[in-house]
Amino acid sequence: QVQLVESGGGLVHSGGSLRLSCAPSRIIVAIVNTMAWYRQAPGAQRELVASSTRSGRTDYADLSLGRFSISRDNDRNLVWLQMNNLKPDDTAMYYCKQRDVLRRSYWGQGTQVTIAE
Repeated sequence: QVQLVESGGGLVHSGGSLRLSCAPSRIIVAIVNTMAWYRQAPGAQRELVASSTRSGRTDYADLSLGRFSISRDNDRNLVWLQMNNLKPDDTAMYYCKQRDVLRRSYWGQGTQVTIAE
C-alpha cells in the first residue's frame, strides 16, 4: 500500500532546531484532508504532536508549548513540522500520517530525533 516517507531527523543539542518533512511514496488520488505528526519514545505510547485539516485548522499538543509549527502543501501532499528549542524529552521516533476523504490512512516508517543535553 501507499507509504509516506519522513526525513529531516537527526542528532542535535538542547535548544537546537529541526525541520521534518513528509511525502508520499506514490500519488494519493483521493483528496487528503488530515495531515498530522506523531511521536513515540521508547517504552511510551504514541502521541499526537500536531495536526492540520485542509480547511486550515491546526491543533497542537500541550507538549509543543509554542515551539512547534506544522505546515502543508495540498497540491503535492507534503507536510512539514518545524521544531525549535528542542529538549531531551523530545527524543523519539516521529511519524507522519495523512488521511484522505475515503477514510484511508497512510503512515511513514518514521524519522529518529535525538536531543542531547
